[in-house]
Amino acid sequence: MEFIEILKAIVLGLVEGLTEFAPVSSTGHMIIVDDMWLKSEEFLGKYPANTFKIVIQLGSILAVVVVFWKRFVDLLGLNRLLNKESIPSGQRLKLTQVIVGLVPAGVFGVLFEDFIDEYLFSTETVLIGLLLGAILMIIADRYASASPSAKSVDQITYKQALSVGLIQCFSLWPGFSRSGATISGGVLMGMSHRAAADFTFIMAVPIMAGASFLSLLKNWQYFTIDALPFFIAGFISAFIFALISIKFFLKLIDRIKLVPFAVYRIILVVIIFVFFL
Repeated sequence: MEFIEILKAIVLGLVEGLTEFAPVSSTGHMIIVDDMWLKSEEFLGKYPANTFKIVIQLGSILAVVVVFWKRFVDLLGLNRLLNKESIPSGQRLKLTQVIVGLVPAGVFGVLFEDFIDEYLFSTETVLIGLLLGAILMIIADRYASASPSAKSVDQITYKQALSVGLIQCFSLWPGFSRSGATISGGVLMGMSHRAAADFTFIMAVPIMAGASFLSLLKNWQYFTIDALPFFIAGFISAFIFALISIKFFLKLIDRIKLVPFAVYRIILVVIIFVFFL
């Protein structure tokens, strides 16, 4: 594989890492950047290129695990094994709440995976997702509670977890944004922006890992050893830039809310539609 192709993988990893946890749709941005400029499908093939856009998220997942490692240790009950203090049992997020939030999108993702891969990985469909997701984010900020019932992720209820999980199903449409959908859903259900963001990031690990491994298994026959450096370069790039963006975003979200991200999405849609389509 040539150096220019490795460079393209690094660029896509940068796009993934910087946008995965901001409510702007990392998959949507990767599709737009790749379709319009990088053209990875030309040297990887359609299905490996689509799979790359999903598997590269494993780098971002690893970044989440690094940032939230204490939380995952607590959720998995590994505190005693690692001799770590746990959060008091009466006031902490439970693993069952995370599972409740994961089930809806997991079921819909399995049912509609083929349809999504075949018909929704294009610039045009991403623009639709970006616009609809922006509208939901504006609505969420408009009707956000002045006094959230869940100010931290440890205060959310099972009802809130399920509601966020249901709204997360919209994010199966590329461009809608998983974090945009789940943070908006959490805010509409009475969670603070930070609590909704924390819950979003925690749920991201199993759902993104599952989607990545399923896509790899399904498209394994399309891969060659030549494509491996492309995937490795993208993975490392996504990890580094996701690590930076997660910490920045968590400091930012309670201050600026969702509307600025929604405005950015709308402007992006208009620019691409007017000048490139």
